[in-house]
Amino acid sequence: MSALASRALTYRSMRMGDLDRVSEIERRVYAFPWTHGNFADSLGAGYVCTVLEHDDAVVGYGILTVAAGESHLLNISIDAPWQGKGFGRALLLHHIDLARVRGARMLLLEVRPSNVVAKGLYESLAFERIAVRRGYYPAPDGREDALLLMLKL
Repeated sequence: MSALASRALTYRSMRMGDLDRVSEIERRVYAFPWTHGNFADSLGAGYVCTVLEHDDAVVGYGILTVAAGESHLLNISIDAPWQGKGFGRALLLHHIDLARVRGARMLLLEVRPSNVVAKGLYESLAFERIAVRRGYYPAPDGREDALLLMLKL
């Protein structure tokens, strides 16, 4: 967390010019990454697409949808060299605030059961497991379930 204390983080709306960097991070941190087109489609659809900058460099991003009092965090990622320094927590808290400001009463997200670090983060912020989506994620040996988590806002 000391990296956060020493320098300010900047949140801003994602732009088309960010997509190469965002896609590069995505490929680095996921075995089955979103494509450049997935991010472009999210921007085109008007989703809440945010980047996190540290020292003027994009180090993370999040994609959020909000409709009918519900929000859904579709993707949240921190570049590998910046993981474990509190950036993920900061970005998640920022997206929780974005959902609240837009009138959401709950925030939903999916996480792999194998993603122990992310599960721990979500649990520390009082996300509750509400369902399991069977075979949701691609995996090296077929498919992996997703835990559907909810945070009441």
